[in-house]
Amino acid sequence: MQRSQKQAWCTIKGGRVQSDYLSVTELPGDEVTVEQVDRICQRYYWAGTYCLGKEVLEAGCGTGQGAGYLAGLARRYRAGDYSEKILRIARAHYGERVMFQQFDAQQMPFEKDSFDVVILFEALYYLPSAERFIAECRRVLRPGGKVLIATANKDLYDFNPSPNSFSYYGVPELNDLFRRYGFASSFFGNTPVDGLSLRQRMLRPVKKFVANSGLMPRTMAGKKILKRLVFGSLVPMPAEIVVGMVRDVAPVPIPADGPDRKHKVIFCVAKIL
Repeated sequence: MQRSQKQAWCTIKGGRVQSDYLSVTELPGDEVTVEQVDRICQRYYWAGTYCLGKEVLEAGCGTGQGAGYLAGLARRYRAGDYSEKILRIARAHYGERVMFQQFDAQQMPFEKDSFDVVILFEALYYLPSAERFIAECRRVLRPGGKVLIATANKDLYDFNPSPNSFSYYGVPELNDLFRRYGFASSFFGNTPVDGLSLRQRMLRPVKKFVANSGLMPRTMAGKKILKRLVFGSLVPMPAEIVVGMVRDVAPVPIPADGPDRKHKVIFCVAKIL
């Protein structure tokens, strides 16, 4: 995406994004695909295996679909997002069960060595500087701490970037990025392409053409129409995921030395050396 296009959606001041992200966020109750619900559940089920009994910080938590699940596993769970408007939705659902705090993932308001795990799901590409985020993770994590990332796989041939995005990172780029800050990374693939429905497989070339031509809908209403064409029936976005909402499928380990073209979502766990 060209810089002028990005500026139409958000303004940059001092390296921070001035946006409430409501235009690109599916809110609780919005109609979404079954696959979207499955993907949300899978990334939090996966994260839960690293959060049991740990002190956990989730940045870019959005409306907090995974907050209740992780808070029930962690010794201490804190969550936040850049958008105060989106956090109001999370607070309205959870009440006093979870503490949400507005903050920039590139400048986190926490002391050094405060957490065991930092999570950022489907949001790294919205940061003007992924480097600043990783440096902050290095600061707030204790020795041996981990960063958990879930991100759309930019190396699929029909990949379509979000209008508010800056830079997407595939497996090799993430591996190199974390290595420069003293992390060792492992990678996993989720939502395999060969598991797509016949309709989705047939429409992948159409999706690629629409994305490359700049014809992809930018509004949620437009995207909903497209989703119905590709996926068929839609379901409500849950406000909170729970155990057993979908079948828990372990992600597949993938090599760190090359792009992955078999999965729609990449998981990364980066551990401080």
